[in-house]
Amino acid sequence: MKIREFLPLFIITLFFWCFGTVQSATPKDVLVVGQIAEPKSLDPATITAVNDFRIVMNIYDGLTRYKDGSLEVEPALAKSWDISKDGTVYTFHLRENITFHDGTPFNASAVKFNFDRMLNKKHPYHDVTGPFPLSFFFSSVEKVTVVDEYTVRFQLKEPYAPFLSNLAYPTGLIVSPEAVKKYGEDFGRNPVGTGAYKFVEWESNQRVVVEKNQDYWDGVPKLKAVIFRPITNSNTRVTEMLSGGLDIMVETPPDSLQIFRKKSGFTVYEQAGPHLWFLILNMKEGPFTDIRMRHAVNYAINKKAIVENILKGTATVANSPTPAAFAWAHNDNLEPYPYNPQKAKKLIKEAGYKGAELTFYITEGGSGMLAPKAMGTAIQADLAKIGLDVKIQTFEWNTFLSKVNDGLEGKADMAEMAWMTNDPDTLPYLALRTDAWPDKGGFNSGYYSNPEVDKLLEKARRSTNQQKRAEYYKKMQKIVYEDAPWAFIANWKQNAVSRANVKNFKLQPSFFLLLHDVEKQ
Repeated sequence: MKIREFLPLFIITLFFWCFGTVQSATPKDVLVVGQIAEPKSLDPATITAVNDFRIVMNIYDGLTRYKDGSLEVEPALAKSWDISKDGTVYTFHLRENITFHDGTPFNASAVKFNFDRMLNKKHPYHDVTGPFPLSFFFSSVEKVTVVDEYTVRFQLKEPYAPFLSNLAYPTGLIVSPEAVKKYGEDFGRNPVGTGAYKFVEWESNQRVVVEKNQDYWDGVPKLKAVIFRPITNSNTRVTEMLSGGLDIMVETPPDSLQIFRKKSGFTVYEQAGPHLWFLILNMKEGPFTDIRMRHAVNYAINKKAIVENILKGTATVANSPTPAAFAWAHNDNLEPYPYNPQKAKKLIKEAGYKGAELTFYITEGGSGMLAPKAMGTAIQADLAKIGLDVKIQTFEWNTFLSKVNDGLEGKADMAEMAWMTNDPDTLPYLALRTDAWPDKGGFNSGYYSNPEVDKLLEKARRSTNQQKRAEYYKKMQKIVYEDAPWAFIANWKQNAVSRANVKNFKLQPSFFLLLHDVEKQ
């Protein structure tokens, strides 16, 4: 290894050897980011959590990306594209002379490899590197064809409105085929992309380290290295930020935001985005197979008190499965279920509920989960007021995800969940369709099923007319609101805190951390 290449890693190692986990100041040109949990993987095609997305977006690129400050797509690894009149053929013209971090070439064959390993079950690396939980994003792809070295064509089965947007999402990021072949099932811990930063090391429950890509096609990053530290305890994260152990902290606890607003030397960032915090209700078995019980839960939870007292006004009360940030597709006519414990008690009595203990899964912390313990405890107390005896079971984030994503049948009656999405299609399509039940590879963990919702979601994703799509989504929201497979709790305004010497940092509506332009002074 050349001395120049060795320096960033040497600085990082010396930094931790000297200062441990808490220190008065982090080195210049090394940015330390306090994350909310340990990543599950750094293979973008296999992850689902924004916590992991924040890291991989700096290691990889996609064919498209979101424009700064929006969810509108622009060219990335593809410099341009053509779309057929019927909306089923996308031809991408790729940038030339780009290499992956391992020195292998980025080209049309690499793009084809990426999508084939996700979508073709017979691909030699499908079982080795999978499963691919968000391959739903590309279920419309019939085949990918290499036209020439820098031209690749996607043939879709039918028109699919979110296609370009999904290519900009982490699931569409392009990985090095040769690295996948080299590392196999361990690729997720040895990531290789074309992004602004190159992977250096991942020490479990301690840090993920990346260093700047000197050959980055879109300009060399300002920072020498970035360290992502998983700190699941929110109080510890705040202490680290205050003591100088972090340069940036994401998902600041609501109680602490005022501290950083008032204290000199810090900058607070807030950015609205498409987020939903909700309760999944088990409709496969138990009391929530009865719609009256599901309505009772929605009426019993004092969502306004949660938003005001626990989240300190950093969120608004949710009214449907479509986040309010999707203004064009959101049904504003649906009023959030009001807090009405008397009505909830009446519904429970009508349902003939016998009072068995209910199991409620919550997590210690995770992507978009806000204050999961406090919120879970408040919900437990609200349900106790209407006669529901709820037992809480708490898990760390990755364990929680595994349990909930596998479905609640035989395990729990309800579970917390939060999603941040890129398109109105994503959350309901992956978590409310009948064909998205866990045994079918989806995230419909509560086993909701309504044929009309299924039809509306299929129509919406096939339509290229935004007005028609909006009509379908608004009808879908009304049905889901009435069926109440979830309790809709909050839409969050994301936040972060940085030290004052961090420059050019901003939050994105995608919820990603894009660190290419960030520097320290």
